[in-house]
Amino acid sequence: MFKSKKIAKYITPGRHVHLVGIGGVSMRPLGLVLKGMGMTVTGSDMSASLSTDELMEQGIHVEIGHRAENIQGADCIIRTAAAHNDNPEIAAARAAGIPVFERAQAWGEIMKSYKNAICISGTHGKTTTTSMMTHILMEADLDPTVMIGGYLPLLHAGHRVGHGDTIVLESCEYCDSFLNFFPTLAVVLNVEADHLDYFKDLADVQKSFHKFAELSTGGVIANGDDPHTVQAMEGIDYVSFGMGEHNRIHAANMCPDWRHFDVICDGEFYCHLDMGVLGRHNALNGLAAAAAAWMMGIPGEAVSHGLESFHGAGRRMEFKGTFQGADVYDDYAHHPDELAATISAVRASMPGRRIVLAFQPHTYSRTKALFEDFVRELKKPDVVVLAEIYAARERNTVGISSAHLAEQIPGAVFCEALPEVTDFLRETVREGDIVLTMGAGDIFRAGEALLSE
Repeated sequence: MFKSKKIAKYITPGRHVHLVGIGGVSMRPLGLVLKGMGMTVTGSDMSASLSTDELMEQGIHVEIGHRAENIQGADCIIRTAAAHNDNPEIAAARAAGIPVFERAQAWGEIMKSYKNAICISGTHGKTTTTSMMTHILMEADLDPTVMIGGYLPLLHAGHRVGHGDTIVLESCEYCDSFLNFFPTLAVVLNVEADHLDYFKDLADVQKSFHKFAELSTGGVIANGDDPHTVQAMEGIDYVSFGMGEHNRIHAANMCPDWRHFDVICDGEFYCHLDMGVLGRHNALNGLAAAAAAWMMGIPGEAVSHGLESFHGAGRRMEFKGTFQGADVYDDYAHHPDELAATISAVRASMPGRRIVLAFQPHTYSRTKALFEDFVRELKKPDVVVLAEIYAARERNTVGISSAHLAEQIPGAVFCEALPEVTDFLRETVREGDIVLTMGAGDIFRAGEALLSE
């Protein structure tokens, strides 16, 4: 149900909203924003966490565990994507005639009250680019409201409740979620075949991004170097960014490490970037953020200073520590293209060092659909250890395992449990190695366990 008119009368001061799964990465900031709007907010989650502790400190009542009685007094329910109709609270609300809305519908309604609603989409790079944009907006003193699908050190969180007229949100295509949004500026970083448990194929993904771009009332910024994005934007009037000079916004005087370059907008110098993150993919992310700032009329100096201070979001090539002379990093990469970008960046910036990769595939459907692509990319590191697939929202109905990947990768080792991954790393890592824990699940725990020793 996209852009439901019904939700508008419930997202108003004085109403009581109950959030199912309130501890989630985008549910927690949603609860705080709604409370700041003058609503009574309650919520529930399966387990206590730092997120639920923070919410309670902010005066939001949180129940641990899902029970029908938790929704008492609520005017409406907002649920996380993981809460289905058989959830006791959802079932009780439906039986009582209390309206149930999706998280994205609520964010869509909220952003309507902002003059500038910057929605950053793409198969890859959303968290990093939204974080970059946050740095720029903060440098420009625009006091933004922010929703990021990860941790940003600048904010000491993944969200911010501001008082300015600008909101910036990471905008996900899964289940057409971003079609609930009302962007004044839509950014499309790239388009690839992903989330194939929902989309039929690449063409289906492209249709979704096209619809998203059509929603923008103030402009569209899209990657003019990516053929899939260009196809998806056919018929859309957009501002292109990329490395190529055919783009309205492009890089000039690029250094070999992709970190230092000028940004040219419509043939004119806009700003110089000294990036604090590695790789061509992050140079493109920086260009996208600069393009959005240019479209908003933000001075180039704010872009330069904002991005110079950005050194990555949490779990995006995040340096975790050193183990016996080896540097340990953690990265959220869980798509073959993301693996390729990160491994390439490490090779270019840290030449001659052995790469030891501990990878945990994310979801059975993605692993099966992109199996050959995963095999291709996982052959590139020097040492590979594979954890079992992280199920997330799925059940293994396709009969696939990380062991099947390991069979196709010479020298790869498969481990059923994370402690086995840590044991393998402990026995294998040598001084001077680069250790990468990669995946969207809990593979980071294997690296943290290694460092705790």
